[in-house]
Amino acid sequence: MNKDRLSRERRSWSMSRIRGEQAVRRGRDRLTKEQRSWNMSRIRGKDTKPEKRVRSLLHRLGFRFRLHVRIPVPPSTLNPQPSTRFVRPDIILPKYKTVIFVHGWFWHRHRGCKNCTTPTNRRQWWIAKLEGNAARDKLHQRALRKLGWRILVVWECQTEKAKALEPLERMLARLQH
Repeated sequence: MNKDRLSRERRSWSMSRIRGEQAVRRGRDRLTKEQRSWNMSRIRGKDTKPEKRVRSLLHRLGFRFRLHVRIPVPPSTLNPQPSTRFVRPDIILPKYKTVIFVHGWFWHRHRGCKNCTTPTNRRQWWIAKLEGNAARDKLHQRALRKLGWRILVVWECQTEKAKALEPLERMLARLQH
C-alpha cells in the first residue's frame, strides 16, 4: 500500500472518529456548510491589515490617495475578458498616475513565498481558481500600463515587518522627486 494513500486513509479515519457519526470521506470539506460559510464571510477584500499598513506608510510620507476607484478600461485592452470594463486597484495616487495593488499571498499566488500554499481538498478546482486570479491580475496590469498608469504590487508578506516596507518607501520617494 502506498504510504501517501495510507496517511490519507488514517487522516480520514481519525477525523470520522473525532466527529462521531459524521464520517468525513476523502475530498469532502471538514467543516459543515454553515461553518464554511461563516469562515468565508470573514475574508475581506477591502480594508485588510496589509492594505491599512501600506496606506499608513503613504500617509506618513505625505501622499494623498484614493481607495478602490474604478478605472474604466476599453474592451480592446482586455482581449480574453471583454466583459470586464473596469479595473479597481486598492490604492490610487492620481497626482503621480500610479496604482498600488496590495495582494494577499494566497488569493494572488505569490510565487516563492513560504506562505503560498494550495489547499489539498479539491486541489484541481483550487488551482484553476487561484491561477485564474493571477491571470486576471496580469491582464488588469497590462491594461492599466496601456493607459499610461504606473503599477506597484505590494505583497502581504512585505507588510508584516517595517523593514520589508523599505523598498516600497524608496520607490515612493522617487515618485515625489
